Amino acid sequence: MPEEQNTIIVTGGAGFIGSSFVDLLMNKGLSVVVIDSLTYAGRLENLKNHQNNPLFQFEKIDICNQQAVFDLFTKHKARALVNFAAESHVDNSISGPRPFIDTNITGVFALLEAARAYWQNLNDSDQSQFRYLQVSTDEVFGELGDVGKFTETTPYKPSSPYSASKAAGDHLVRAWHHTYGLPTLVTNCSNNYGPRQFPEKLIPRMITCALNGETLPVYGKGENVRDWIHVEDHCQGVWLALQKGEVGETYCFGGNSERKNLDVVKRICHTLDELKARSDGKSYEDQIGFVTDRAGHDWRYAIDDSKAEKQLGFTRKYRNFEDGLTQTISWYLDNGEWLKTIKETSR
Repeated sequence: MPEEQNTIIVTGGAGFIGSSFVDLLMNKGLSVVVIDSLTYAGRLENLKNHQNNPLFQFEKIDICNQQAVFDLFTKHKARALVNFAAESHVDNSISGPRPFIDTNITGVFALLEAARAYWQNLNDSDQSQFRYLQVSTDEVFGELGDVGKFTETTPYKPSSPYSASKAAGDHLVRAWHHTYGLPTLVTNCSNNYGPRQFPEKLIPRMITCALNGETLPVYGKGENVRDWIHVEDHCQGVWLALQKGEVGETYCFGGNSERKNLDVVKRICHTLDELKARSDGKSYEDQIGFVTDRAGHDWRYAIDDSKAEKQLGFTRKYRNFEDGLTQTISWYLDNGEWLKTIKETSR
């Protein structure tokens, strides 16, 4: 999709990753329409820097509202839709899977049908330039043993209600391309971290618990391994896929930063010791506590993104996880009001 083309619709654009992608698009001077239903993790505060920009528009819409999405396509003559909208917390999917089915499956179906209806009425030139990009996760692949990495050809083997619902959405996207010719792409990423992440996920939860003097709850023995990618690097990959990706293809983005969960928590503690020491002089590491492991907890994730590097020119700004983590922790320390608002309005 050439950069000079018009509006890009970003669903879930008030969330953690979506808002970072909006930042990237706005910095490029593009026209952006954000769709978000503003559930607990979607926050207008994440978009405050753009709210007075005439190239930016926000619409509070549920992605299941197919007609409303179609109307926005038509109104703005959109050239692409990038779908970040998702229920994404594994623990929540275990305790209450229904919203994951509604958003990650039914919502994707509605988006695809709205996009197809719009795309079919475009002229040949505009049809060829249109893109629907589905942002997915490495969790759809299941888990890895101690060696190996996920690639674009790894078979799907989801193991939680969350990952199963994301896998179903991905399959729908590929089916709409194969059956109807809708020009789609799918991207899969490893664990994201960075500013503005809702504090239910590992890194921001440990930061907030540490600062509040609470126990840092680590599942099991903390030996499960994750590959971490900074949100800015992930969003750059999504942009490259949108610009250069081949229709119908999948592209994986990882951080090349595998760490045991316990090692991540200890690094957070040591960084906080340096940046904001406890008043009693002790280390935040003293607050670590081990809790019953998550049901069906996948052992290890890791992504091989050599395809994206070769075909899209993907590179990482944050080549060192510890540097990116320090930047992230510093942001949370500097944005106490953001965390306060989260705490006051969280369910």
